[in-house]
Amino acid sequence: MQKQRSVAFHTLGCKLNYSETSTLSRLLEADGFEKKDFDDAADVYVINTCSVTDNADKECRQLVRRIQRKTPESFVVITGCYAQLKPKEIASIPGVDLVLGAAEKFNITQHLKELHKNDTAKICSCDIEDVSGFNASYSLSDRTRTFLKVQDGCDYSCSFCTIPMARGKSRSDTIENVVHNANELAAKGVKEIVLTGVNLGDFHSLSTSGEDRGEGNFYQLIQQLDNVEGIERYRISSIEPNLLTNDIIEFVAQSKKFMPHFHIPLQSGSNKILGLMRRRYKRELYAEKVAVIKQFMSHCAIGVDVIVGFPSEDDPAFNETFEFLHTLDVSYLHVFTYSERDNTTALNINPVVPIHTRHERNKVLRNLSYQKMQYFTVQHAGQTRKVLFEDHNKNGMMEGYTDNYIRVATPYRTEWANNIVEWKL
Repeated sequence: MQKQRSVAFHTLGCKLNYSETSTLSRLLEADGFEKKDFDDAADVYVINTCSVTDNADKECRQLVRRIQRKTPESFVVITGCYAQLKPKEIASIPGVDLVLGAAEKFNITQHLKELHKNDTAKICSCDIEDVSGFNASYSLSDRTRTFLKVQDGCDYSCSFCTIPMARGKSRSDTIENVVHNANELAAKGVKEIVLTGVNLGDFHSLSTSGEDRGEGNFYQLIQQLDNVEGIERYRISSIEPNLLTNDIIEFVAQSKKFMPHFHIPLQSGSNKILGLMRRRYKRELYAEKVAVIKQFMSHCAIGVDVIVGFPSEDDPAFNETFEFLHTLDVSYLHVFTYSERDNTTALNINPVVPIHTRHERNKVLRNLSYQKMQYFTVQHAGQTRKVLFEDHNKNGMMEGYTDNYIRVATPYRTEWANNIVEWKL
């Protein structure tokens, strides 16, 4: 009788990557693999990489070295965005056996059957232009919150971004299949679904024959999901301001299931920088969207992505961003320090902002984010809001989030785990 093989996973990067890793894990478990923790000894290690983080290469090498020291006879598989962008570079890392690009990651079970220990890594990749299929995926590490991928790829060409090169053209699941997956998750006891994608607002449901009949946009998707029995909460992970329509905002405002919480990338509060970034809106449109949200839901949480240190961001441009964010009624910021990416047009923009200046600006905006979140939380003091508590016992404490994304911590109580509790803030 053949010994059961084991597999361990490590994910770098975004929620989309986590949903895909979880699906890869279920594929291999269905094929007979035993899932192990990454720190345990396993026959196969799968590292799902990211191209957005500054040190994707460094992190990847460190993880492979750790595996080599621990179990040198194990197979090491690298997939994800970085694997699509730089397959040869990854294949040259000592200890890597297989590199799977965007089109091949979901064929992992077949590739593992054909894998043998060689001196050189096997690369299974293709031109990103040839990637056209959509693979649905969702994370399922616990029943409280699940990341459900409904869209992949991006047709935008922001000057700083490698994601279209790593994930290909924008493509989406069908509304029918998303609803089917939501029903499946409800049956597993999941309470909250976070809808994820690369460019979520660009969701276009294809017919089963693969045609885009223009009959299923993001607004129509959320209307259908609102009717799924058993799912109590939905969140929209991130949506471009130019794709966040007033219809979507009004629908979330009256929905019992879509939470009053938006995450809207801004990237810069300077129209000059937004133009150089090739973003598809100006700061005035962003401010207008925030005002509309607050008009319908004064209690709504709004998160903002912002990049500091983009080429040619001088002090006046950064100050413009700071002042814009300071006056904007938003709740928190995700601050990214600009870092150079191969094959992006931003590399041709001058002058370059010194690294130390980029880091200083990052600190300034992270401090502003802290103040924003404190102010947002204080505004709701004394209110009773619904909190979904997670089933994690952290040193006798448990955490949960209100509908409008205020974090709550309290001593652990088993009966509250994965349940919604009325909570006075």
